[in-house]
Amino acid sequence: MAAALKATEEVAHVTLIERGTLGGTCVNVGCVPSKILIRAAHIAHLRRGSPFDAGLPPSPPTVLRERLLEQQRSRVEELREAKYESVLAGNAHITVLHGEARFNDGHSLTVRLNDGGERRVAFDRCLIATGARAAIPPVPGLEDTPTGRQAKHWQALRSPQRLAVIGSSVVAVELAQAFARLGSRVTILARSTLLCREDPAIGEALTAAFRAEGIEVLEHTEASRVMHRDGEFVLTIPSGERRAERLLIATGRTPNTRSLALEAAGVAVNGQGAIEVDSDLRTRAEGIYAAGDCTDQPQFVYVAAAAGTRAAINMTGGHATLDLTTLPRVIFTDPQVATVGYSEQSAHQEGIETDSRVLTLDNAPRALVNFDTRGFIKMVAEAGTGRLLGVLAVAQEAGELIQAAALAIHLRMTVTDLSSQLFPYLTMVEGLKLAAQTFSKDVKQLSCCAG
Repeated sequence: MAAALKATEEVAHVTLIERGTLGGTCVNVGCVPSKILIRAAHIAHLRRGSPFDAGLPPSPPTVLRERLLEQQRSRVEELREAKYESVLAGNAHITVLHGEARFNDGHSLTVRLNDGGERRVAFDRCLIATGARAAIPPVPGLEDTPTGRQAKHWQALRSPQRLAVIGSSVVAVELAQAFARLGSRVTILARSTLLCREDPAIGEALTAAFRAEGIEVLEHTEASRVMHRDGEFVLTIPSGERRAERLLIATGRTPNTRSLALEAAGVAVNGQGAIEVDSDLRTRAEGIYAAGDCTDQPQFVYVAAAAGTRAAINMTGGHATLDLTTLPRVIFTDPQVATVGYSEQSAHQEGIETDSRVLTLDNAPRALVNFDTRGFIKMVAEAGTGRLLGVLAVAQEAGELIQAAALAIHLRMTVTDLSSQLFPYLTMVEGLKLAAQTFSKDVKQLSCCAG
C-alpha cells in the first residue's frame, strides 16, 4: 500500500495483487488485534489488583470473551475499510487484482484469480511485498495436531483454561501475558531464555515480572514431542509432561516466497527464503524491488511501510535509501520493553568501546508515584566521547520514551548534551535525562526535579 500510493504520486499506473485479505498482517492479524487484546488484558489485570488496592479495593472482572472479540473485529474491519479498501477504491491509478501471482520472467507475471481464470500482467517495475507466515518448528508429532497459530487465537470465543506457548520472542511474550491476564494458566517453553537476543537484563526483568503474575516460564526447555489426545495437547519435556487445552506456536516467521517462482525472474533469496535487497530495496534482478517481511530486513510494519515508500521513489526515477541504523523497537508487555541503537554486545562486536550506566526505576519519580518500580533504563555511550549509542528500557510505557532516545542518537548527542535538556516532570521520558546524569553524578543525591 505504501509503495502503491507513493508511485501514483509520480503518475505511475499500479497493479496491486492480493491473494488474501487487503491490509496484510498488521491490521488483520498482527499489530491491531494484538494490541486491542493486550489493552483489554491490561485493564482486566488492574481490576484484579494494583498498587492502590488499599484505597481502591479490587473487583475481579468477568471476562466476556465474545464481546471483546466483537469489539476487536469491529475495529479491525473499520481500519481495514478506512485505510485500505476505501483508499484503493478512490484511486483511479491503482488496479486491484484478487489472486496469486507467480513470475514468468523478469518482465511479467501470471495471476491465478481467486474467482477463476488467469491473467498475464506485464510490468516495467515490480515490487514484491508478500509478507511472512508463522514458522512451525520441527517437533515430532506437532504436524498431526490442531496447532494454534497467532491468527486463530483472535477468533477463539473463550480464553483457554490452560495455554502452552512454544517460543520466547516478541509474539510469544506479548500473547502469553495477555492470555494469562484474561484468565488462562500459561506455560512458556523457552528454548533459551525470554528475549534471548536482547541484553540479558531485559529477559531477566521480564521473567521476574511474568513469574510474579503466575506465568510459568520454563527456560532452556524444548518439547521433544507434542500429541493431541482427549481434547488436549500433551507436551513431552525433560521434566515430564505439560498438558494444555490450547497450544500457541510463536517461534518466528517464514517469508512468503516459495510460490512466486522467483527463480524465473532471477530474484535471489537467502537460506531462510528471504529476498535479499540492498539499501535502495533493489533485488539482484533488474527492475524488481522488495520490501517488508518477505525480505532480509527487520520485520516491523513501520520498516515495511518506509521501505515500500522508498522503493516506489526508486522505481519511478528518484533515489531514496532506507537507513536502519537508528531503529526503535517496542515489545508490548507490561512492563514494556523498548530499545534503540547499540547494546553493549553489538557495539563490542563492531569494535566500539563503550561506557554504560543503568538507572533503576526506584530513581525515576514517575515510577515512584505509580508505585511500580519494575525495570530499568540502560544507556550505552561511546567510551571517551560520551556519544550516545543505544538505550534499552524496561518500564511502564517504555515505548513512549524510546523515540526521544532515537532522535538523540540520530543527532549524535552526548550523554552530557542529553543530561542538560529540559524534560517534563513527572513523565517516564524524564528517565532518559536521569540515566544520562548517572554518567557524571549520583542521582540519588538530587532533589525530585533537579536540573
